[in-house]
Amino acid sequence: MEERKVSKGIPVGTRRVISYIVLIFFALLCLIWFYILLINSTRSHAEMTKGFTPIPSTHFLDNWMNLVNGTIPILNGFINSFIVSGCVALLSAYFSAMTAFAIHAYEFKGKRAAASFILAVMMVPGQVTALGFIQLINRMKMDDTLFPLILPAIAAPITYFYLKQYMEANLPMSLVEAARIDGASEIRIFNSIILPIMRPAMSVQLIFAFVGSWNNYFTPALILHTDKRKTLPVLIAQLRGADWLRFDMGQVYIMIAASIFPVVIVYLIMSKFIVGGISSGAVKG
Repeated sequence: MEERKVSKGIPVGTRRVISYIVLIFFALLCLIWFYILLINSTRSHAEMTKGFTPIPSTHFLDNWMNLVNGTIPILNGFINSFIVSGCVALLSAYFSAMTAFAIHAYEFKGKRAAASFILAVMMVPGQVTALGFIQLINRMKMDDTLFPLILPAIAAPITYFYLKQYMEANLPMSLVEAARIDGASEIRIFNSIILPIMRPAMSVQLIFAFVGSWNNYFTPALILHTDKRKTLPVLIAQLRGADWLRFDMGQVYIMIAASIFPVVIVYLIMSKFIVGGISSGAVKG
């Protein structure tokens, strides 16, 4: 009771100032690492060996030109990462929404078992199945290609679970029944009615899937062997692992900075759906 009286005694303006100070502090704490990254991307390798300085240098273009003209195919890495991340985001969102709609809207034998199996698969770490996955793609002659990074995105248990929760909270079955009475096919109902309703949740999952695939290092490192087919995380690790004669911290930092900007752009474009999508999917109506 005493604590409650004290909190009520604090003026609203004072509490608001304290809240802003705390939020600004944590925002700066999150952004300071990006600032250090951008500062280091403007400095040469020799300057970075002398220690950190908060003042930008003048070697940004030099680092970029050295990276582009070096032995690492950076442009191919960007193209490969865009292809893989874009396809993974679209496939996982679309087919997970289709699976969630099938589990939610239809009654069939083994429905609960299918839903439980999908959730059980979600609990299995990818590292556990890595060896079997590599053996499978070797038998299918898909090693050192981008297909093994894209096709498994069709089955995304985590995306399915989130979209299923959102669908239970926001999809009225009466709307589906009305469309069936009007003679609409199931695929038309899904594409014309379900997907527009699911747009906020799917936008959130598109961001998560794109970022997760863009930053994925484990699977591409096991599958891709040719430099021109490698994605950006693998190329960054390869650049960092160069011998001391070719190691250049300026190139490493400029490559990391360049790899972050596409993710930031995608997030800024679709971020308006995040708050509404997460809150609607987490709370049932």
